[in-house]
Amino acid sequence: MTMLPARRFLPSLSLLTAFEAAARTGSITAAARELDLTQSAVSRQIKALENQLGVELFLRERQTIRLTVAGDSYAREIREALRRISSASLNLRANPHGGTLNLAILPTFGARWLAPRLGQFLATNPGITINLVTRLSPFDFRLDSIDAAIHFGDAVWPGAELTLLMREETIPACSPDFKQAHEIQAPSDLLRVPLLHLTTRPDAWERWFTETGVAFENVHGMLFDQFATASQAAIGGLGVALLPTFLIQDELARGELVAAVDRPMQSAQRYYLAFPRERAAYPPLVAFRDWIVKELAGS
Repeated sequence: MTMLPARRFLPSLSLLTAFEAAARTGSITAAARELDLTQSAVSRQIKALENQLGVELFLRERQTIRLTVAGDSYAREIREALRRISSASLNLRANPHGGTLNLAILPTFGARWLAPRLGQFLATNPGITINLVTRLSPFDFRLDSIDAAIHFGDAVWPGAELTLLMREETIPACSPDFKQAHEIQAPSDLLRVPLLHLTTRPDAWERWFTETGVAFENVHGMLFDQFATASQAAIGGLGVALLPTFLIQDELARGELVAAVDRPMQSAQRYYLAFPRERAAYPPLVAFRDWIVKELAGS
């Protein structure tokens, strides 16, 4: 368990809120009005904070104040810390039993697979509230108020544990009209049509051509940062995209997308649920982890 710093390094909330308000508004008067205090009370609190820290936070010039370089840096960190305290308090009020799970998701996975199924989870776990935020890459759990994250990649996340969720199969997909217009029949035919690329998977097409035994020199095409836009571009006839089959089941069923050629490829990386080790036994996380593993196994 991580110990809190010594009390001398933990100023009271009243000192910090006075400092943050003055730093944000640039005025003792405005801070006093916002906090419903007198100007002298705010000034005393800021001075007490400076004395406790041993650092000058403001430059006083006649009737105005201006942050020092150190004060400006401190204000940014204190503002974020106060925001996190406020967020934690709101979450606790919304669910007094402490059943809130802050989950980081990948955009397309969250929108296309997770969101439509979350109702099932919440219905069977009525004491849990889930907050979703988008994160495209690993982050430091110690610096973010997030309990767990959906991760696609290698089984590596410093400071976190990983639970394997699923492997992924991709197929070269395009619109039926595009396939017919370009007379695509064999894997080598894709070398002469526009290919759509994901910036997060820059070598995906190279891997696909290698696995299908097609010799190639350079593979170029449009770049996209999310599967959602790449799939819409493919539906719109802009080219062929390598897309995860589990994310485009509806488009395949409606005939908006078809396999350009029947050559699926297993992705080298996998989906994981990442979480900090100290949260491994957190009841909402345990419930969600058990549910998503079972749900993906059956999909």
